[in-house]
Amino acid sequence: MTNIFVGNLSFGTTEHSIRSLFEQYGSVDRVNVVTDRETGRARGFAFVEMSVDAEGQAAINGVNGRDLDGRTLNVNEARSKTERGSGGGGYRGARQNRW
Repeated sequence: MTNIFVGNLSFGTTEHSIRSLFEQYGSVDRVNVVTDRETGRARGFAFVEMSVDAEGQAAINGVNGRDLDGRTLNVNEARSKTERGSGGGGYRGARQNRW
């Protein structure tokens, strides 16, 4: 299974248009357009899952740099959470382990 990150999406890009673009390279199992929890608006990126690795790699190579809805897409294999690191700097000052 290949999990693909699709960045620099227009906020108006739909799941259907992303699926149509990636289906040119093979079977798409799932498309997840990431939205803001509070507003429900798209955040400008999505994840695409393709079960055949060769099709996923072909899609990454074929779609990266292409234009969709007036935006040049940034497409690469998604990294797992452990590879990305902890990310943001949330405040944890009040949290202490008390054993």
